[in-house]
Amino acid sequence: MSVYVNGKFLPQSEAKVSVFDHGLLYGDGVFEGIRAYNGRVFKLERHMDRLFHSAKAIDLKIPHTKEEFANIVLETCRHNDIKEGYIRPIITRGPGDLGLDPRKCKSGPSIVVIAQPSINLLGKVYERGLKVVTSSYRRVPPQSLSPSIKSLNYLNNIMAKVEANQYGADEALMLDIHGYVSEASAENVFIVRNHTIVTP
Repeated sequence: MSVYVNGKFLPQSEAKVSVFDHGLLYGDGVFEGIRAYNGRVFKLERHMDRLFHSAKAIDLKIPHTKEEFANIVLETCRHNDIKEGYIRPIITRGPGDLGLDPRKCKSGPSIVVIAQPSINLLGKVYERGLKVVTSSYRRVPPQSLSPSIKSLNYLNNIMAKVEANQYGADEALMLDIHGYVSEASAENVFIVRNHTIVTP
């Protein structure tokens, strides 16, 4: 597998960022999760809109236009001969120093794009259903971090998944701070009511 890292396509074993990258040190960055079906990237333009929105919301400048970045995504897919796949563009604040101040990241953002064949993360549960536990970890409220930002900081969701694992469940259902259903640890939640899809 080839990974796009800061302008170069590298073998997976050589795809690296600095240990001082603020994405690693502080989860300071944004990403997208994109699917490819039948050799076509699904809703690429909308994903680019959301990626650039997320970056702008955390005051992170992407040194490409949306069109240029979309071409990087497509080229990464071509390098890996992706027909049915999952694509993960990642943009971090870049390497800096210890300390939260983003001004320490003087060399600009780190840009990584991973494209790999689709993996069925849920396996046979499509046939038998999921065992779900309601997590004690609540969804981060929008007053703390806007859910419209796809941030690299997923610790809250990871802890919900850890809790599900401890209970022998397949997935964790997360509630908001008011006790209403919000999402699963890494999936959307919806029901079909009267032939209509209803989401939280």
